[in-house]
Amino acid sequence: MKKFFKYFFGTIAILLLLAQLYPRPVKNESATVSLNDIGNKYPVPANVEAVLKVACYDCHTSNTVYPWYSKIQPVSMWLGNHIKDGKRHLNFSEFLSYRIAKQYHKLEEVEETVEEGEMPLSSYTIIHRDAKLTEAQKRLLIEWSRSVRDSLKTTYPADSLVLPKRKK
Repeated sequence: MKKFFKYFFGTIAILLLLAQLYPRPVKNESATVSLNDIGNKYPVPANVEAVLKVACYDCHTSNTVYPWYSKIQPVSMWLGNHIKDGKRHLNFSEFLSYRIAKQYHKLEEVEETVEEGEMPLSSYTIIHRDAKLTEAQKRLLIEWSRSVRDSLKTTYPADSLVLPKRKK
């Protein structure tokens, strides 16, 4: 039995070493603030910015703060895919490049996912304990999202805030 464990763990160690040869994804880091950043058009108060920075921006902007373990495969690949998927759903760094209807819809989704506890993901908050939102932080993000949507409602015609139905 000892021989089995020796070979088993030896094989795992070799596989982990070989995995380090696999190329790492391109880092999600930008040297400048994008012209399409949400804060360039919509007010993001400092207290809201602080919550977004801790709980959202690593996966939903073009500036991820990488932990030390992000250099280790297969974690590097997993994080890269996670960030890519997060930005596909919502990218605060490119928010102003979205059509107005999509901006409005994404802000609705912010409210919905925060309210239902879907964001931030539990896989993220396990390591980043400070990203776990308190009820007060949830209310803050929800109220901010609503206030930006309210400003969109007063600025644009109602029909421009509705995403067109997808054809099947």
